[in-house]
Amino acid sequence: MKKILIAFLLLSTYISGSAQVASEDVLGLQYYQSGDFAKALSIYQKLFNQGRNQLQYYDPYLNTLIKLKQYDDAEKLVRKMMNAHKDNFSFRVDFGRILKERGLVEKANEWYNSLIKDLPKDENTIRDLSITFYRADAYDFSVKTLHSGRKILNDENAFAFDLLALYRYQKNKPMLVQEYVNLMGKDPSTQLIHQAKSTFSNLFESAEDYDLLRAALLKKLQKEPQNVAYAEMLAWQYIQQKEFDLALKQIIALDKRLKEDGDRVYDLTSVFLSNKAYDQAIEALEYLLTKGPAGPHYVPAKMQILYTKNLRLTSAKLSQPELLLLEKDYIALLGEFGKSRNTVFAMRQLASLQAFYLNKPKNAESLLEEVIKIPGLQQAVIGQTKLELGDIYVLTGEIWEAALTYGQVEKEFANEPIGQEAKFKNAKLSYYRGDFIWSKAQLDVLKSSTSQLIANDALNLSLLIAENTESEADTNALIKYAKADFLIFTNQYDKALKTLDSINTLYPKNSLEDDILMSKARIYQKQNLLDKSIEQLNLIIANHSTDLWADDALFMLAETYETSMNNNAKAMEYYQKIITDFPGSLYVTEARKRFRTLRGDNLG
Repeated sequence: MKKILIAFLLLSTYISGSAQVASEDVLGLQYYQSGDFAKALSIYQKLFNQGRNQLQYYDPYLNTLIKLKQYDDAEKLVRKMMNAHKDNFSFRVDFGRILKERGLVEKANEWYNSLIKDLPKDENTIRDLSITFYRADAYDFSVKTLHSGRKILNDENAFAFDLLALYRYQKNKPMLVQEYVNLMGKDPSTQLIHQAKSTFSNLFESAEDYDLLRAALLKKLQKEPQNVAYAEMLAWQYIQQKEFDLALKQIIALDKRLKEDGDRVYDLTSVFLSNKAYDQAIEALEYLLTKGPAGPHYVPAKMQILYTKNLRLTSAKLSQPELLLLEKDYIALLGEFGKSRNTVFAMRQLASLQAFYLNKPKNAESLLEEVIKIPGLQQAVIGQTKLELGDIYVLTGEIWEAALTYGQVEKEFANEPIGQEAKFKNAKLSYYRGDFIWSKAQLDVLKSSTSQLIANDALNLSLLIAENTESEADTNALIKYAKADFLIFTNQYDKALKTLDSINTLYPKNSLEDDILMSKARIYQKQNLLDKSIEQLNLIIANHSTDLWADDALFMLAETYETSMNNNAKAMEYYQKIITDFPGSLYVTEARKRFRTLRGDNLG
């Protein structure tokens, strides 16, 4: 019983002592953080000298001595630890740190250099010293250790990834480029290329940064023209600088040199399309056609060329002769490959071209009706084609047929995004006709759509109707506005602009001013009259910053500056404004993503 009592007393004493130490430790930290270093020192000195867990209290004890400029005591502490732990670099590096704190920079550097000079031929020991220098904020010596290590080990590629991490932390762009380029000479793997692209995207801030990479790659390619990694990185660098011609030449040259099937070239066309570099996309696709019908990308390239030409024509001032030539090319393609599941994409594009740009809606109707009858088509493709057919019925004034077709799709794809899109189109059809009450009832149902885009569009149109039908004058103005909206839908832009301009004349002080500005901005976008579009959007921001279209206007401005005007600084300004001023906007997530991409953040 006596032994048990003694053991209990010892345990109680130990627990009490541990609790006291923990309490003093917390108190010491509080003093240190508040800048009361004298009180912190008395606590840490006591805890250190107790002899238990000296390593735990060494750092705060040393840091407190340095803060109080008690360098002699600090040096004695470090020398004591150096003698007790001869294989630990931390204390030797701390000795150099004290020399620096005393202002003896040259002596500190000599001391650090002596540590590097005495390194053994052991990779782990070399890396350990480098890490210790890094933890002591002596980054240059951390790098120097690894370079010396390469000489000691007689391996010029040793510690490559350690150095990459250090250069990235230091933002040492020239050395980072050099290290990556050298490493690619030994390891041209896809993983390394991806890592390099991600790192450069994260770090590079200017054209000069990319020029560093370009110069290094061109120099290497002169010596190693077969190195795929160098060629791919050079093409990527051209793309970042939007030098799409040079990127295409590089990838085509690589395709020819390696005698490939054009996979890289075909993949590059999607990059060109996303950047609206239509000429380069067409050139890339035409190169693929030179490989002949047996090539794996021959048929897709044929259709993609027409799609790209379609985009190029319909995103700029339309040229009727060019549109007719494009129609002829589509017809020739369908004549060559037939009307089947493989060419449905081209058939639908041709129908859109004929209906909305060539005034041939009946031809388009017939073509889409053929698509629907093609056996083996996915139901989603049939449903989407029916929606396009309904749009053409609207265009030709066959309102009943349009409503019936939309209704079929809504019923066949109930509770699916395509069915909700059909319901929205039917609601908008009623809006075009001035049946605002029925239209709003349908739109209010769609505000809870699982498709965020449909829900947002439904909400916007519902609000438009609600806010502009409170008086007879407002309702009449909305009827006129809906007519202009219909003209925009049918690509009759000049008529739409005249109708929009007439609203303020016919109905002064109406409540549609910001809506009219947004419609005009969208028309000018479609006509590629960017300056005029920007003017309308800026008017919305200046005069209607709290109204419905404010965040839409900001996003359109940002997107225009980013994708069409190559002004990333301006684009970032508008993306940032959406994030800060409109935190509840539908565009916040995308704006944040694009802002971070333009800033160079690593999103991978």
